Amino acid sequence: MAFFISIEGPDGSGKTTAAKRLVKKLGEEGFDVFYTREPGGSYIAEQIRKVILDKKNTGMDDKTEVLLYAASRRQHLMDKILPAIKNNTTVICDRFIDSSLAYQGYARKIGIDEVLRINLFAIENFMPNFTIFFDITPEDALKRIKKNKREVDRLDAEELDFHNNVYQGYLHVISRFPERFKVIDASLDEDAVFENIYSIVKGLLNGSNQ
Repeated sequence: MAFFISIEGPDGSGKTTAAKRLVKKLGEEGFDVFYTREPGGSYIAEQIRKVILDKKNTGMDDKTEVLLYAASRRQHLMDKILPAIKNNTTVICDRFIDSSLAYQGYARKIGIDEVLRINLFAIENFMPNFTIFFDITPEDALKRIKKNKREVDRLDAEELDFHNNVYQGYLHVISRFPERFKVIDASLDEDAVFENIYSIVKGLLNGSNQ
């Protein structure tokens, strides 16, 4: 059985590093897994990503931002995610719908229900089987970005208040869909975080084979 697993968390939470490492290790162990990311993940979706994250696009309207994310998500779903699932390949997706609910729905104050409605139309209700949330305070996550000298995009450059609102938005989303979420402590060192996510996903994959 193939799973669709999304990885969520604040910018700088370490989810991308852990997700890529996870897919590499599971692949070495013989599991059929595929890593992808949002926004982007396919040719057209990556072009939309460039528009969304371009630091010069500071004048972007909030609702335009929502619609661009939804458009990128739709294209990514059709190009990469659904074909992989149909091929019985488990998909590990670095961000999906919950990012839009937290960032645009809550932090941009558009409304979680409104953003959910737009995205459910875009993805035709195709939701992740499981979502792993990397739990870390915005302050610590932003310190990691600075320490690692990662390139800062348009959303990274937002004020701390925005990132605090994103974090609160995630907590609201998790409380709304508790059956889908698994929360891990992302403030731990990289190896400990990886072992936690590896244990969760390996258990899911092994359970599907029983």
